[in-house]
Amino acid sequence: MEINLREIHSPADIKGLDLEQLHLLSGELRAALMRKLSAHGGHVGPNLGVVESTVALHYVFDAPTDKIVYDVSHQSYVHKMLTGRIDAFLDPDKYDDVTGYTCPRESEYDLFEVGHTSTSIALATGLAKARDLQGGKENVVAFIGDASLGGGMALEALNYAPELRSNIIVILNDNQMSIAENHGELYNHLAELRRTNGTSHNNIFKALGYEYIYVEEGNDLRALIKAYKAAKDQPRAVLVHINTMKGHGLPCAEADKETFHYCAPFDMKTGAPTHPSQAESYDDMFALRMLERMRADRRVVTLTAGTPGAVGFGPALRHAAGSQFIDTGIAEQDCVTMAAGLAKGGVRPVMGVVATFIQRAYDQLSHDVALNNLPAVFVEFYGSLFGMNDMTHLGFFDIAMISNIPGIRMLAPATAEEFLAMLDHAIDTPDGPVVIRVPGGAVTRQDTPVNTDFSRYDIVEQGADVAIIAEGPFLATARKAAELMRAKGVTPTVINPRILSQVDAGCLDSLKSYRHVITVEDGILDGGFGQKVAAYLGTSPVKVTCLGLKKEFLDRFSVPELLRANSLTPEQIAELAN
Repeated sequence: MEINLREIHSPADIKGLDLEQLHLLSGELRAALMRKLSAHGGHVGPNLGVVESTVALHYVFDAPTDKIVYDVSHQSYVHKMLTGRIDAFLDPDKYDDVTGYTCPRESEYDLFEVGHTSTSIALATGLAKARDLQGGKENVVAFIGDASLGGGMALEALNYAPELRSNIIVILNDNQMSIAENHGELYNHLAELRRTNGTSHNNIFKALGYEYIYVEEGNDLRALIKAYKAAKDQPRAVLVHINTMKGHGLPCAEADKETFHYCAPFDMKTGAPTHPSQAESYDDMFALRMLERMRADRRVVTLTAGTPGAVGFGPALRHAAGSQFIDTGIAEQDCVTMAAGLAKGGVRPVMGVVATFIQRAYDQLSHDVALNNLPAVFVEFYGSLFGMNDMTHLGFFDIAMISNIPGIRMLAPATAEEFLAMLDHAIDTPDGPVVIRVPGGAVTRQDTPVNTDFSRYDIVEQGADVAIIAEGPFLATARKAAELMRAKGVTPTVINPRILSQVDAGCLDSLKSYRHVITVEDGILDGGFGQKVAAYLGTSPVKVTCLGLKKEFLDRFSVPELLRANSLTPEQIAELAN
């Protein structure tokens, strides 16, 4: 008996299969996933772990009438395979036809653009309430992982959902892992439920008013189908707790769950990356410097909110840092406000964070840190058009968002040497909060001493008449543009601003006699540092041109094309001098 995946166009095509055929289908889906992921890269562990659960979900429920919301949605690949997008997992030429997350632009089965954690239950409560107000009868299902459950929004919604007194189903995919290991007492409670096969009297879900169903073998189709059928159409809140294995079916992913949460193309037999990178990185640089600082001073700590690998702290470095490394789990708000408490308590907290996730803690940055003028340090990775480019993970809104919070100094190094000097400066100078924006792209070096007065712009090339003020990775672009200008008889001044939250009045005053000032930034123009420069120079006769990105959501863009579309190439910048 064989299952032809190309004949699966919708969940209706699996409704008539028997259990043996569903097992065969799951095996074919897993094999196809492995082939694509090993060749293309992507979220390996999360998707391999939920193959059977997703098959059972679509076998029992009736999407899109029944509403299914995936938390983070990086475990939605099999869902996409069963809902009309199978070719994107079978045909290498179509691998990029789908995103890595749920996407309503692709299918009516995808309800939301989702790439951040802990949102599914809240979204489901809204869908359920909308259904109830309109007299609907469909099931509403939130599919959430154990790591996401520890986020504040998930806990808030978990508390509220039973109050609806109507159908809402939470499927808790408990694979005992976040991106790295889980953190928080909640996970000891889940372990107790697993140890007792779901029978422990100490049950937070029952205490909150949920009907609780436990599935010990969360990769077993028969058990999953039985549990989902028991939850379906219930007029109350039901939580189905399934015990699964992250990376199930791929030995290298089962053995190294952290590495295979998300990875580049790899060899399926060995797990080794197909194209290993030998390039130095800012995340490794950050981790090694922080380890050095922590060893020298017990009062220095490093924090992260569930993304240790993204900031350079693999298992070995976490172990070496010991109690001075703090991972709050995927809970950015808690992490930022904990940093505020640490700073108030006399400790020097340095939080490593991915730019797309720090926006989840805007209020905490503003109210808890900046309003109290606390000396916490935030080192922000991938805040760049050279960073992640999924629509749900864009990082280039950060300058406009953070640099306008009163009291926060936002620094933008252009080189590795500046980055490390800024990090040391922020730790050693406790006079308020500092955000350091790690440069996007490849590591850039400088062979001149770093000017450590980071409240001042740094003139790296002195010229006249035309000035280019370019931050972060665009400093190198500006220097190439200056070279092109000089070939045409124009000798521009090139300036590295370094601080984005304020202007250097002295430097800008010296440019008021210039003909043209050009600002170049690695972020959106609206609210960016270029507009601050333009506003300051607004009463002078100098012309100011601000270059950066339009305020828009982009998805899987081509960096070269985006640069050209926004006049950010050296050639286009040089043309502005004419």
